[in-house]
Amino acid sequence: MNSPASEIDTMIERLAKLPPKELDNLKKNTKQAITGRRLKWTPNPGPQTDAYLSKAHTILFGGEPGGGKSQLGLGLSFNDHCRSLILRRYYTDLSGLIADALKINGTRDGFNGSPPPMLRINDAKHIDFGACARLGDEQHWMGRAHDLIVADEATQFLEVQIRFLMGWLRHEDANQRCRVLLPTNPPLTAEGMWVIKMFAPWLDDKYPNPALPGELRWVISDDEGKDRWVDGPAAIEIKGKMVKPLSRTFIPSSVDDNPFYAAGSYRDQLNAMTEPHRSILLGKFKTAFQDQPNQVIPTAWVKEAMARWKSVPPQDIPMCTMAVDASGGGNDPMVSARRHDGWYAPNIRVPGKEIPMDRAGAFCAGQVIMYRRNDALVIIDLGGGYGSSTFEHLKENKVEVRGYKGAEATARRSHDGKLRFTNTRSAALWIFREALDPGQPGGSPIRLPNDPLLLADLTAPTFEPTPNGIRVESKEDVCDRLGRSTDDGDAVVMAWFEGPKEITNALDWIDQKQRKRGQQPRVVMGRR
Repeated sequence: MNSPASEIDTMIERLAKLPPKELDNLKKNTKQAITGRRLKWTPNPGPQTDAYLSKAHTILFGGEPGGGKSQLGLGLSFNDHCRSLILRRYYTDLSGLIADALKINGTRDGFNGSPPPMLRINDAKHIDFGACARLGDEQHWMGRAHDLIVADEATQFLEVQIRFLMGWLRHEDANQRCRVLLPTNPPLTAEGMWVIKMFAPWLDDKYPNPALPGELRWVISDDEGKDRWVDGPAAIEIKGKMVKPLSRTFIPSSVDDNPFYAAGSYRDQLNAMTEPHRSILLGKFKTAFQDQPNQVIPTAWVKEAMARWKSVPPQDIPMCTMAVDASGGGNDPMVSARRHDGWYAPNIRVPGKEIPMDRAGAFCAGQVIMYRRNDALVIIDLGGGYGSSTFEHLKENKVEVRGYKGAEATARRSHDGKLRFTNTRSAALWIFREALDPGQPGGSPIRLPNDPLLLADLTAPTFEPTPNGIRVESKEDVCDRLGRSTDDGDAVVMAWFEGPKEITNALDWIDQKQRKRGQQPRVVMGRR
């Protein structure tokens, strides 16, 4: 598939072969067609032009510093759009963008620096500048329509902020092009990992049908931000209504694509950066960010566990534990993790809107019974209050169930017995960390399904040592930082914290296997 820039080069070659008279007529007609539309900004040849001409509704652009990412957003605002919104995560980061905008404009006339800043280019065009430092700040733009939304350094934003802002992309003129531009470098923290999921055909190495740079792919997003990739732009019927897919693309750029920087020393300055930022920023979304010094679970350990995973559970090992983060309906999903010793099945997610609020406990208990196998122990999170009714319904149905309260005190210690914990949540996360450790004798038994959301959940919490033991960051603080709940990671951790494991039940599983094959179970003298 040719890029827009390569197609332009082909057209130029064809034009050069035209007879002089025909070429003169074409020039005359072209000049007449563009009279009155003087462009204030021109894209650089290459990726910046490809992104400028792309027909995608949402464009991820960048992957490396110096590729002209921010300039593209400004150029589109001046040339092609009426009401533009250009955002940075923090207001202090807007100064450079505003200075560049005024330079393109050629005058400060029409600029109002009072928060939020605005530049009125003419009667038909203006640019709003804004920031979303905290979760909820994005709601300040609710109802304010823009036909161009630019979230500069997009991976610094929360996914929920980006998706909320995209909901207000519109214009009353059907002929006005509307689009979202996400110029960004690779994420430096777990908070920016959502971009891998949102642009999976380009960025996720495990995606089964990878896309080429600049290629359009079509997607439908549900109310929870879960994407469903479809074959094309034709409307699809979902739950009785026709939904029109939107297009996305990713166009990589680097400092070498920017003629203003490529010939200078900027590449040398990037190469001189200290690690890990040099590898991350120059890795084009392929290099993982460095863990925080006080991160509970190392990212590399989770990725190794995902690399070991197979789609089929291990033979003759029963389902040991099913951990449930219950829901009371509304926006809160029910998430269940199922464990066969160290092997985890993909989590089951039931959207909150599908859970009847007047009988949520009975409904969630029914979901547990439907997916439970081998009389597995069921763990219910009772911390949020929603799990109590589910817990009682399971007990009434003779299901072996235990409650989990992360804030409660615990007597559990680390594997070597040296570390204490301030509460159950801290102990559970730390014990799961120990189980993931690839350096233990025999290696780690944990095998996790490859899921970017699960990876982000497990690697987000931090810890600190206290006189009373290790204290892990509260779930509330983690959720505030990520802009969403970490239900998937919490369910996986709970499932390991309780229930049978190979070290405790291997002989029982051998007996069960022998009985299933018609063999005489072995006799074990003494305590197992």
